[in-house]
Amino acid sequence: MFQDFLALIYPRNCVSCGNSLYKHEDQICHYCFSHLPKTNFHKLPRNPVDALFYGRTPLQIASSFYLFQKKGGIQKILHAIKYKHNKELAVLVGQWYAKDLKTNTIISHADFIIPVPLHSKKYKMRGYNQSEEFAKGLSEGLKIVLNTSVLKRREFTQTQTKKSKFERWENVEDVFELNEPEIFKNKHIVLVDDVITTGATIEACCQLLQQIDGIKISVLSIAYADK
Repeated sequence: MFQDFLALIYPRNCVSCGNSLYKHEDQICHYCFSHLPKTNFHKLPRNPVDALFYGRTPLQIASSFYLFQKKGGIQKILHAIKYKHNKELAVLVGQWYAKDLKTNTIISHADFIIPVPLHSKKYKMRGYNQSEEFAKGLSEGLKIVLNTSVLKRREFTQTQTKKSKFERWENVEDVFELNEPEIFKNKHIVLVDDVITTGATIEACCQLLQQIDGIKISVLSIAYADK
């Protein structure tokens, strides 16, 4: 009865469609969840995300959970995560993706999961790193250690949203640094971001990480935006 009373004051609505949620539903209604555009790229060694980095940086696996579609459910989910302080949803999406990734022997046997870091200034403004929250869900679901201490962002950069491919690369070049990188020596790490568009941010991180002896890198994101 108490839960029903709370629902009257604080209605639980689907982030994607806005309709009321049933008691067994969490954040996303069953209909929207079943119709979100999964990529299944983790099942395809050659896929559009992998193609972004081909010849630029060697990766074990490159994949995104969903396809980004303007005004679609994924855009609403990402907006809620990034701008409406719904970090719990980012964790939940990570847990969903982990269920699919368990069948991928390369990802499931990785040593560390690492989110693309935010600058401390932006972290204070937002209160959390959306990629880190997504990484937490992946870490919990896959039982892989989450590390947020080795890869750091040392410079505050402007948003990438309206920048060209070259401008995106210029915006992130030399903005990351490594702290005690020997932890990753001869390890397989999974680098995690919220959205992959041109791959500039991921590539900048990978070029730095590849200075570590014997490192292997995979890349995952919530969504892939084809531009």
